[in-house]
Amino acid sequence: MSETFDVVILGGGSGGYATALRAAQLGLSVALIEKDKLGGTCLHRGCIPTKALLHAGEVADQTRDAAHIGIKAELIQIDMAGVNSYKDGVVAGLYKGLQGLIKSAKVTYIEGKGTLVAPNAVEVNGQRVTGRNIVLATGSYSKSLPGLELDGERVIASEHALTLDRVPTSAIVLGGGVIGVEFASAWKSLGADVTIVEALPRLVAAEDPDISKQLERTFRKRGIGFKVGKPFEKVEKTDSGVKVTIAGGETLEAELLLVAVGRGPATADCGFEAQGVTMERGFVITDERLRTNLPNVYAVGDIVPGLQLAHRGFAQGIFVAETIAGQNPAPIVESGIPRVTYTDPEIASVGITEAQAKEKFGADAIETYNYNLGGNGKSKILGTQGFVKLVRQKDGPVVGIHMIGARIGEQVGEASLIVNWEAFPAEVAALIHAHPTQNEALGEAHLALAGKPLHAHN
Repeated sequence: MSETFDVVILGGGSGGYATALRAAQLGLSVALIEKDKLGGTCLHRGCIPTKALLHAGEVADQTRDAAHIGIKAELIQIDMAGVNSYKDGVVAGLYKGLQGLIKSAKVTYIEGKGTLVAPNAVEVNGQRVTGRNIVLATGSYSKSLPGLELDGERVIASEHALTLDRVPTSAIVLGGGVIGVEFASAWKSLGADVTIVEALPRLVAAEDPDISKQLERTFRKRGIGFKVGKPFEKVEKTDSGVKVTIAGGETLEAELLLVAVGRGPATADCGFEAQGVTMERGFVITDERLRTNLPNVYAVGDIVPGLQLAHRGFAQGIFVAETIAGQNPAPIVESGIPRVTYTDPEIASVGITEAQAKEKFGADAIETYNYNLGGNGKSKILGTQGFVKLVRQKDGPVVGIHMIGARIGEQVGEASLIVNWEAFPAEVAALIHAHPTQNEALGEAHLALAGKPLHAHN
């Protein structure tokens, strides 16, 4: 390919395609290279299909519990073929729309495995694609543990779980982070017997400890088993499934084992190290402007150390495109990126935890407030338990918001504005929050922290 592009992007996931679309908007010539499907893991094997599965589980739970609100309904069966058809339909619609966007933006889209062969060139399908700027966006893969091999049948990763033609009768989920608790929640709703095994002392250990306590309390009520502080030792195949041994010699048996111990950077055999890109444990090291050590070579998304979130990669892609176009955008603040875990109940957070705030500002320099959703009318209607926790600097702005409850992820947008715009509690308290909504809970929490609680005790 003789043409030299302004931007050549290796990887068409959230970070890569966002870079392509924004760069094209800004008048740059763009080549986008993807070995699989446009949209990457998030669209095809991650965020979107997982949330569709969780929604199917939510409908199943609502059907079982309908009599509680006076609706006579009966859950006859889970038609997994129908669930998969619904899930795949959601993905297909979004995929078609994304393909249309890339085509209309006049981005040169190239299917094939790309390899970085020079600081300004990627080789794909035997052709050399040259760019004045290169953006590395190759994404991530499902990790396992040393000696723990995935067979795709009894010992599986999340991508295998999304293509199952049945609901497992029982499952052991290895890992109590976001992926693990989401699948545990979905499978329980669909009728499976689930146990989570987590080496760390609590579930969702990256969240504020109060969030972990509430999630564990609710999971117990839902009948989701979990073993925390119990590292995995080994797995054996049995006639009926798997037998897992954890620390202390305790054994658990189930139909299958889902390995959900995180995701690793998909950078092997991409030519990065051979071209001198600075790497660490497979990750590409960048500065705050997402520049690698090579001139005009950038990296975005899951291959850059930090939160592995689709919307982080998306924002980084926009940032890099604007940087290349000479717009000098403000660097992304990692702690200001909103985070949502789509379990039942949902978890949403932005900013820093209470422990992180104490470490940063000093234990005497912060204040916290927990507003219980028991005082929120819409949450009462939904029958959910949980809270909104605020962390602020004394006489200063709110630096962290941590929420748990049914559908609470929809409230993370305002939470993100509050933290990123460094709002004071009194400023948020002055805003009117519609009644009856869960959004009111944010307003009530800030009223309380501003010293004028209404539906709460100070």
